Amino acid sequence: MAASKRIPVTKERWEELNELKGAGQTYDELLKELIQEKNRSELAERIRSVREADEEELTALDEL
Repeated sequence: MAASKRIPVTKERWEELNELKGAGQTYDELLKELIQEKNRSELAERIRSVREADEEELTALDEL
């Protein structure tokens, strides 16, 4: 890991992060995992909204 940065957090947030962190896991690894989970959740929400969208709201691929 080339660069180290400090991220100020409250004591409460630090304790919550510490509870999420697995044994032997670094905070960098934990943050990477949390970011991946957020990205997956956002993608799942987009997919859900497209599936639930009215067909009239969507653009056919051949029209692009």
